[in-house]
Amino acid sequence: MDTNQDYFTANKATWNDKVQVHAKSDMYALEAFKNGKNSLMPYELEALGDVSGKSLLHLQCHFGQDTLSWSRLGAKCVGVDLSDAGIALAQSLNAELKLDAAFVCCNVLETSVHVKETFDIVFTSYGVIGWLPDLKPWGKMIAEKLKPGGTFFMAEFHPIVWMFDYLEEQPIMKYGYMQDEVIYEEYEGTYADQDSKMITKEYGWNHGLSEVINALTEAGLHIEYLKEYDEAPYNVLPNLEVTKSGMFVTKDKLYPLIFTLKATKK
Repeated sequence: MDTNQDYFTANKATWNDKVQVHAKSDMYALEAFKNGKNSLMPYELEALGDVSGKSLLHLQCHFGQDTLSWSRLGAKCVGVDLSDAGIALAQSLNAELKLDAAFVCCNVLETSVHVKETFDIVFTSYGVIGWLPDLKPWGKMIAEKLKPGGTFFMAEFHPIVWMFDYLEEQPIMKYGYMQDEVIYEEYEGTYADQDSKMITKEYGWNHGLSEVINALTEAGLHIEYLKEYDEAPYNVLPNLEVTKSGMFVTKDKLYPLIFTLKATKK
């Protein structure tokens, strides 16, 4: 494989397989979600506040739980994802729960081709930008999809997290913070079900914080804040410890696990 399209095709196949596994996983708790559980985390709920009556575009939405959670809170939502299996399940959940979200299957970088309207809010979270080889077209697309005065918010795993190879028993620092080359991993299971027999084959890219910020500012967005946290809301890395607040931390707290960023379109 030597083209980004080949990488995207392989990742789409993997994510289609992941949908089947994740829909049955404890982490995604689909039955609890159907019964009213909100899948959103404190960071994004606090950052965006009351979304009632606002239009919201959710990028890389997987099978739509967060999109539908925003919809339950009163936003008019559109979710976008590469996986057609993910989008099909999202549409099924939307109908079952009698919500009014819309879902579009496309590469996130081609969102502007498939979604014509603009939005009050563009939202993306947790494990998203690592699937993109270059963030400049991503930043440009976000600016295109925001209304003037609109808000972009992201919560994402910190780039330091992706410097480690977690396939070894003791994670070792292996990948460059600003590495341009694609990273290929193949392993059994997924982050949501490590006991699954599914073979995960995926291609990803590392992006430092400066690349994230520059992609957005060069597209004309104004960064309101960047925050870093030494805790994460998901138990997706080896040997994390749970805190009293229900977050997860490394034993020594030597580096941040997630960051959040809020920006506005001038």
